[in-house]
Amino acid sequence: MIETILKAENICYTYEGEKSPALDNLSLNIHRGKKIACMGSNGSGKSTFFLCCNGILRPDSGTIYYQGVPLNYSKKGLLSLRSKVGIVFQDPDKQLFSASVVQEISFGPLNLGFSEAVTRRKVQDIMDKLGITPFAHKPVHALSGGQKKLTAIADILVMEPELIIFDEPAAALDPLHTDLVHDIIGKVTEHGITVLMASHDVNYAYEWADEIFIFHEGRLLKSGSPDEIFSDDTLLKTASLKPPLILSILKNPDILKKKGKRYYSQ
Repeated sequence: MIETILKAENICYTYEGEKSPALDNLSLNIHRGKKIACMGSNGSGKSTFFLCCNGILRPDSGTIYYQGVPLNYSKKGLLSLRSKVGIVFQDPDKQLFSASVVQEISFGPLNLGFSEAVTRRKVQDIMDKLGITPFAHKPVHALSGGQKKLTAIADILVMEPELIIFDEPAAALDPLHTDLVHDIIGKVTEHGITVLMASHDVNYAYEWADEIFIFHEGRLLKSGSPDEIFSDDTLLKTASLKPPLILSILKNPDILKKKGKRYYSQ
């Protein structure tokens, strides 16, 4: 039996000063252990939904359930939720705030009540796994973009969550750090952690995801397997997406023969 780890039921959210809702009666189920790519044009509601999953935003109406229980927005309830549902923000500068890398990664476990000894062990272990130990005592503001992203991921992994949300994890990264981040995400999913990821990279999503959610104007337009989603030309047009390159080649082999023309995927 497939277990639902998180469920959104008719959630609505409108930012202050805006007339149109960012989320408009959004309903969906996230199944435990799955790799889910959330796709859609900018402003389709992906990031707002992510913030609601973690309790950073509270829906104006509707309900989010974690393991069948409505979210508890008390201080204690949110602390418990965020130990199980972690978000890696698109811009790590919005996530990192401590003086050094080691202090940054230590904040979560200490806040959950772990002893300093246990926290040190957990932090050292995650820094070693992500290869960021060499700059453990470096100020976070002095890190490169790739180092900041790895530190932001360590921030979440050290908490040992059950569900991790990545909002455009490769945004603004060079190819080396993009590969590193994708490799980390692959290892995370191998350990059975549920992963929800926003991405515009159709080629990566097609290869990586078990399921794809298409967001549009604050609603879930469609969900399905990568093959189901990317074979629906009308759906892709509505969501401002193009099919993965491999599917385009299979459909039109001549695409490889066209010289001087590059294929762009959104």
